[in-house]
Amino acid sequence: MKLKSICSLFFLTTTIWSCAQNNPNKSSIELTISTTAFSAAVTQPGAQILDVRTAGEYQSGHIANALQANWLDPKEFKNRTQHLDKSKMIYIYCQSGGRSASAQAALMEAGFKVVNLEGGMSNWRMQQMPVEGVGNAVQMRVVDFEKVLQSNQYVLVDIGAVWCPPCRKMQPVMDALKQTHPKPFYFLAVDGGQDIDVMKSVKADDLPTFILYKNGVEVWRKVGVTPKDDFVKAFAL
Repeated sequence: MKLKSICSLFFLTTTIWSCAQNNPNKSSIELTISTTAFSAAVTQPGAQILDVRTAGEYQSGHIANALQANWLDPKEFKNRTQHLDKSKMIYIYCQSGGRSASAQAALMEAGFKVVNLEGGMSNWRMQQMPVEGVGNAVQMRVVDFEKVLQSNQYVLVDIGAVWCPPCRKMQPVMDALKQTHPKPFYFLAVDGGQDIDVMKSVKADDLPTFILYKNGVEVWRKVGVTPKDDFVKAFAL
């Protein structure tokens, strides 16, 4: 029965998408689906889910495994969504459905396939669907951050978040650096959605931001997706 429901959902979203492609004058509202259909889709392995609310709204509760790109911040939205997979459907939502509908139209114009959640996060909660991220996590203290910088010769700071598409794209590069590092270094991950005081102290406005410190002094900084070779060269400074 479960397999039948999944197959039906796939057929529905594919059919709707094909109709929208063949008739570009039709409203993107035709690509809006119910919480039940949305839930069945996003719980499948590898589903591409996008929360277009602010980071603060995201932290107050979000759908599991959702990425985040604030539609109200054009620069952030463009920088993050460009790393999404155009070959896969994007399941998008905001708080009530308005912002996500606008974001959906923009993404479709850019060549993405997008399905919008009817009623957004408000409706999702009303239907008692599962929500993640609600908690009281403690921020990293600036004094502790600075202590790490002063206690190690090389510190590579990675300011990112699990919900940030380019940050997720950088994970293999970070893993490779840890395994075959040019020089021994301390890796310090800063949560871009949580450690706000540290971000302000180092003047980091975008995710991901990478900063290399040598003996407590910043010697190199890079924002966005960065090849491994750039990190290797930075350690030679």
